Amino acid sequence: MKIFNGQDIILGRLAAEAAKQALSGEEVVVLNCEKVVISGRKSLTLAREKRRRERKGYPLKSHVIPRLPERSVRRSIRGMLPWKSARGKEAFARVKCYRGIPAEYADKQIITMPQNSLSKLPNLKYITLSEICHHLGGKHD
Repeated sequence: MKIFNGQDIILGRLAAEAAKQALSGEEVVVLNCEKVVISGRKSLTLAREKRRRERKGYPLKSHVIPRLPERSVRRSIRGMLPWKSARGKEAFARVKCYRGIPAEYADKQIITMPQNSLSKLPNLKYITLSEICHHLGGKHD
């Protein structure tokens, strides 16, 4: 079982690593999903997410944009998997995401991934997933 700490980790890099581990047969747990970051200017990122949410389509079949940080991280991981094959669906079933650190994972070894952290960005323009979800109308803490 691989337990990743999402605090100050870039979303795409975290999702790619988690998907890779899930495809290799590991159980993957991502903690602190609300503290995962997306790089780029805050105003542009919020505008892009708002446009993405407001796209219209057939309401019974259209894409659902998650408003909770842990569901958003899980959806990003799903985007890195071959979702339409049985192998990808089995790998996605091995992925769990949590807000904060649950008591059952508090005493286990947590992987921090410093090579994918916020300190590797060339500039300090970023926004946390918690802020994005709050902007989209999420009712989390």
